[in-house]
Amino acid sequence: MTPVTGSWVLGGLVAGLIVGYFVRRWVAARQKSSIEQEAKKILETAKGDAEKIAIEAKDKAGTILDAAQKEGKERTHTIDEREARLHGQEDRIEKDRTGVEEEKKRVEKERSDLKEKEAAVSIIREKAAHELERVSGLSQEEAKKKLYEEMERSHSEELEVMLARLEREKKEEIEKKGVGIITTALQRYARSSIADVTTSIVHLKDETLKGKIIGREGRNVKAFERLTGVEVIVDESPDSILLSSFDPLRREIARTALEKLIQDGRIQPAKIEEVVEESRQELDEAIKKAGGDAAYELGILDLPKEIIYLLGRLNYRTSYGQNVLLHSVEMAHIAGMIATELGLNVDVAKRGALLHDLGKAIDHDVEGTHVEIGRKILKKHGIDEKVIQAMEAHHEEYPYAIPEAFVVAAADAISGARPGARRDTLEKYLKRLGDIEKVATSFEGISRAYAIAGGREVRVFAIPEKIDDFGALQLAKNVAGKIQSEVNYPGEVKVTVIREVKAVEYAK
Repeated sequence: MTPVTGSWVLGGLVAGLIVGYFVRRWVAARQKSSIEQEAKKILETAKGDAEKIAIEAKDKAGTILDAAQKEGKERTHTIDEREARLHGQEDRIEKDRTGVEEEKKRVEKERSDLKEKEAAVSIIREKAAHELERVSGLSQEEAKKKLYEEMERSHSEELEVMLARLEREKKEEIEKKGVGIITTALQRYARSSIADVTTSIVHLKDETLKGKIIGREGRNVKAFERLTGVEVIVDESPDSILLSSFDPLRREIARTALEKLIQDGRIQPAKIEEVVEESRQELDEAIKKAGGDAAYELGILDLPKEIIYLLGRLNYRTSYGQNVLLHSVEMAHIAGMIATELGLNVDVAKRGALLHDLGKAIDHDVEGTHVEIGRKILKKHGIDEKVIQAMEAHHEEYPYAIPEAFVVAAADAISGARPGARRDTLEKYLKRLGDIEKVATSFEGISRAYAIAGGREVRVFAIPEKIDDFGALQLAKNVAGKIQSEVNYPGEVKVTVIREVKAVEYAK
């Protein structure tokens, strides 16, 4: 490249740079002008919007101010009206108070005038009385007494007739009401309470079973009678065996055990002993169920389990041939209905009736009357005192402390007096059997004693470790002598003392 050419190129570059510079400045100036115009336009728009918002806010503030001023005027008007009403009420109250004060003064004046008049009348009366006493020669008390005596003399017969009539009418009314209540109770409740009290029948599928029950030389039936205390009567009727005992618990154990033995088929002394013990346990459960069912039937669900058990024992106890548990349940129903009619405490009456004979469940084992035993049991288990007061007076051993006690006594009389409910002679017979057993077990060295054959025989089981063979002979004489001296019975009583030694050992 020549120097001239290089000068031209350099000059062109410088000219290009200068032209580019001015072009950039021109473009920048145009952009700046455009941005300023845009900003100006936005600013003008914002000013317009602000003026519009300010106008709207001013209008809205004016509207709110007008509404507030209107509401203030209305409130002021309401307050003025209320103040006016209050002023009017105050004026009326003041007038009323003034009227009351005036009326009070008037009443006080009339009262004062009345006292003065009463005092004047009293003075006049005293003067008249003194004058009458002076004229008649009698004091006021003497005149009153003489007047009463004169009225009594002249009208005594009329008064007696009137009093007798009133007493008769009242008595008739009470009796009529009582009969109505009792009749209503009996109509609403009826249940047979007669129980089989001396015998139970076990039916046999085959007459040949009697031989198995008796056993070789009678060992089975003897073991059965010894373990249960029940007399087994085999030949009375076909296809059945009769179990006889005055104690329903023993008879029930014997019946259950015999039915189990017949069903099992293995009848021997060892099996008999096992089944009898099993039947005792089953009877224990049945007793609990009977007591629970009786309480549930009456809606009494909070009795202690010990009392429930004793109630169940009453199912196997009779009083003059009447089942004691059924008698107690019947009494509770009747007592509840009577208490309802009389407006008394139904719950107390029903509980007192249900528990009134509770002592009979253990009166063979504990000294004292069944009422006293029952009271002690109920107190021990925290039964309500009102229930105890209701049950303790049914034989009049204790006073009638509460009205419900009369209801329980009435229910007892109603339940026991129903036709066919009780058998008096049977009860005496059973009591005699119990007395014979009680005399026999009063001697030491005796495990148990059973009266059988209608009380004509008593079997006494001696403890072999305490009484030897010669002692058994003497024991029989002593028991017979005590029965003869203490028990009233027809005919004679055979005393049989049994001393059995049982040797048991285990092969290991």
